[in-house]
Amino acid sequence: MARGSIDRLGALQKAVMEAVWDLGEATVQQVRDRLGRDPVPAYTTVLSVMQKLEKAGWLRHRAEGRSYIYRPVRSREEAGASSLRTFIERVFRGDRLRMFQHLLEDEDLSDEELKALKTMIDRRRRAKDKESRDG
Repeated sequence: MARGSIDRLGALQKAVMEAVWDLGEATVQQVRDRLGRDPVPAYTTVLSVMQKLEKAGWLRHRAEGRSYIYRPVRSREEAGASSLRTFIERVFRGDRLRMFQHLLEDEDLSDEELKALKTMIDRRRRAKDKESRDG
């Protein structure tokens, strides 16, 4: 399993991970084509980044003919959740309620955003109620 937060990766490493997540699995050349940077990093640079990401536990590969096909170890959502937990721990000392309070008080949320948050809370509450009845 990948260790650390996506936030600790360098810009090119993040871009490579985004490309692999978008593609699902990819060769070095497919990632290079997807990067859309000017100038496009050399093939060997992208290969080196992908090998380092594999060594760090972010990617895995399998051989297919003469190519390696890389795929992520964690989904974008799993990496984001891990990053969010780290952020909440660091900024709010692990207090999720304080984080939500800050968001609600300090941000100019639209009526649509507030309605969406209420819907998510209601959905989560129903799921927890169901879990407690079934469990």
